[in-house]
Amino acid sequence: MNYLSVRFRLDSYNEENAEILVALTEEMGFESYEYADEFLTAYIKEDLFNEDELNEILPSKEGGFSFNVSYTFEKVKNENWNKIWESNFQPIVIDDLCTVKASFHEGLPETKYTITIDPKMAFGTGHHQTTSLMMRALLKEDLTGRSVLDMGCGTGILAILAALKGGATRIVAIDIDPTATESAIENSNANRVGDEIEILTGDASLLASQEKFDLILANINRNIILDDIQKYSNVIKSQGVLQLSGFFAEDVDLIEVGVIAAGFEKVSVTIDSRWAQVKMKKK
Repeated sequence: MNYLSVRFRLDSYNEENAEILVALTEEMGFESYEYADEFLTAYIKEDLFNEDELNEILPSKEGGFSFNVSYTFEKVKNENWNKIWESNFQPIVIDDLCTVKASFHEGLPETKYTITIDPKMAFGTGHHQTTSLMMRALLKEDLTGRSVLDMGCGTGILAILAALKGGATRIVAIDIDPTATESAIENSNANRVGDEIEILTGDASLLASQEKFDLILANINRNIILDDIQKYSNVIKSQGVLQLSGFFAEDVDLIEVGVIAAGFEKVSVTIDSRWAQVKMKKK
């Protein structure tokens, strides 16, 4: 499946304006964003791209925003995806505990956990705030004797971290995109935890056939979380933990209302550069 690279130019570029543009466009199906001076580059599956819809939602001074946006787009072929990531992918360290790197990185300082990720065309390398927020939350969880679900697994980075931490009785990773699950399988094997993770292609309807989990990780956009929250509630044990991200801080109230209505209670909220991570517990 081919992706499009959409390069947005902001005539008044700053972090706040870039985040506004992300918030306006992410519901169209954009999966990842790269930030640079004056430009924001976003990636979307070619069959999801709707230029008319994009033109309707783009911010402009005439529409009451403080900046205008123009854009160009081009097709990104599968074989070019890794080249794009390799040119931008720097190794990162999460809380001095976990290093995330690509296979071509060498000579890095050792941490307790090291994850090698080659993303292909799947989202999740730890660089985006939502992924790093979820990794920090997972690093704090004791997985001993607990079952774990990584919903919307992307590259499989959270499921891989859960396996490396050890102690989990079962780890399941699910993504609707077969390219993502293919990437997750390859990454889990590269990190020598392939035998410890069950990776499935599909949506939340797959949960009806699963045994209940102690911990659910869902780094997905706001609307999908709210649409599927009852399915999560049905498949999580009493006192089970639900870790959520993939949405902005201003969406937390809306998330809380929907999740609490599905039988959870709030434990904590963490914010990083306007992105939010919420921990909930099943009553």
